[in-house]
Amino acid sequence: MDADVIVVGAGLAGLVAAHELTSKGRRVALVDQENAANLGGQAFWSFGGLFLVDSPEQRRLGIKDSFDLAWSDWQGSARFDRVADEDSWAVRWARAYVEWAAGEKRAWLDGHGIKLLPTVGWAERGDLRADGHGNSVPRFHVTWGTGTGVVEPFVDSARQAARDGLLTFHHRHQVDELVIEDGAARGVRGTLLAEDRSARGVASNRERVGDFELTAQAVVVTTGGIGANHDIVRRYWPERLGTPPAEMVTGVPAYVDGRMLDISAEAGVRLVNRDRMWHYTEGVRNWDPIWPGHGIRILPGPSSMWFDALGRRLPDPCLPGYDTLSTLEHLRTTEDIAGYDHSWFVLTRKIIEKEFALSGSEQNPDITAKDRAAVLKNRLGKGIPGPVDAFVRKGADFVTAPNLEQLVAKMNELTDKPLLDAAELRRQIEARDLQLANPYSKDAQIQGIRNARRYIGDRLGRVATPHRILDPAAGPLVGVKLHVLTRKTLGGIQTDLDSRALGADGTPIDGLYAAGEVAGFGGGGVHGYNALEGTFLGGCLFSGRAAGRAAAVQTG
Repeated sequence: MDADVIVVGAGLAGLVAAHELTSKGRRVALVDQENAANLGGQAFWSFGGLFLVDSPEQRRLGIKDSFDLAWSDWQGSARFDRVADEDSWAVRWARAYVEWAAGEKRAWLDGHGIKLLPTVGWAERGDLRADGHGNSVPRFHVTWGTGTGVVEPFVDSARQAARDGLLTFHHRHQVDELVIEDGAARGVRGTLLAEDRSARGVASNRERVGDFELTAQAVVVTTGGIGANHDIVRRYWPERLGTPPAEMVTGVPAYVDGRMLDISAEAGVRLVNRDRMWHYTEGVRNWDPIWPGHGIRILPGPSSMWFDALGRRLPDPCLPGYDTLSTLEHLRTTEDIAGYDHSWFVLTRKIIEKEFALSGSEQNPDITAKDRAAVLKNRLGKGIPGPVDAFVRKGADFVTAPNLEQLVAKMNELTDKPLLDAAELRRQIEARDLQLANPYSKDAQIQGIRNARRYIGDRLGRVATPHRILDPAAGPLVGVKLHVLTRKTLGGIQTDLDSRALGADGTPIDGLYAAGEVAGFGGGGVHGYNALEGTFLGGCLFSGRAAGRAAAVQTG
């Protein structure tokens, strides 16, 4: 055989699985359709957020968290409703993951040299119900080094294993078939692609120069999701989310194509929960794109006002940073706006200085480079952070103006026909501004802002001092045209707690494992219908670790 184990996909989950295997002395063939520059896959481009429960960072900030609270939040968010079938393993994966996040995970990360920023973010603040979706407390721990910092130790491990003769890289190998013999996985077949020296993330050629076949005792599939394949996104777009947008921006490189899902199904693997997906509604077109249709997600604080394409303020819980899929559902199912593919933020310079962050390692060069001085200057100093300012100045979706009427005129220039009425926006903004005269309010968004500022992490570096949107001293005004940004699939290959891939009959296929996004980050859908953020990279780590350990035992 060519190796003890073949790992298909050199993203984070694949690298973690390979690390577990080579640390046990197993010989690994690491197969990927991209070149060596793309080691780490999509995770490299991420912000590096990790979900942890009752961490030292939380405790130092006065955050009281616990397994019980986190598990309640997870269940309220996931809303598992297929427990007898498609969610049968997902529920078990979810509980195991939250136990890990509340227990061993922090020490395990530290053991691999993965360090965290001292602040903790409050992502997905939820649907405003105690038993509903959302994080009750801040749990979003940003890795020192962003996504590159998460990936780095496992890239280093793979390269060292290659030097030691335990791992062989097979770049530009596109898998087209899983080889199943007598009910057991025994290898892969596929296409050799022409050499391509494109930079990381840039779309590469698909020119065929030959075929290949590799054999092993076991195969681990870790090939990611569907985010760059809009055809697949639309094919499985669920009716509950209305109609898919005619135009979307893409939050992942072109190689996140979902090919291995159908290839796995053809080999008899069971796919579940394919109608569950996670796309953001705060996407903007990248003024300096790397991959086709490259979009960036705004990580908003809670203060921007959010309007639909016709200029109506979005209802609760469709607030910035609160409930991603509820907002997506509202925008895609409300009859008179479903035909439009955009919405709007209206805010002030004072808000954008304090509250706007951009997702992605390349959009956070201070944290990615581990430059402490730059982090302090950019995150706690005055002025708009450099990467955000570049979008304000150069981004096709940003406009600024000294007053509302001029702002709305510029916003209307960004659509095929003028849809916004300045007088109607003014009425809604003035009503909101009146709520700031007292330290209490009936406006849920104002309540949320004041609640957020009770948390020291938000008050110091994430949430602007409450002020009137139309206060000239806080200006100029900023309008941001927002697009749906494709990102994650929440379903995929159903696996047991050892990451063994299940067949159509629900029993494990001997020698076949799956981890990461292709497995719904574990069990075929560990998140259910909603993610709590910081759980995608962690899902790759947790499921990749399980797959590598189990495959090492099998091949021992």
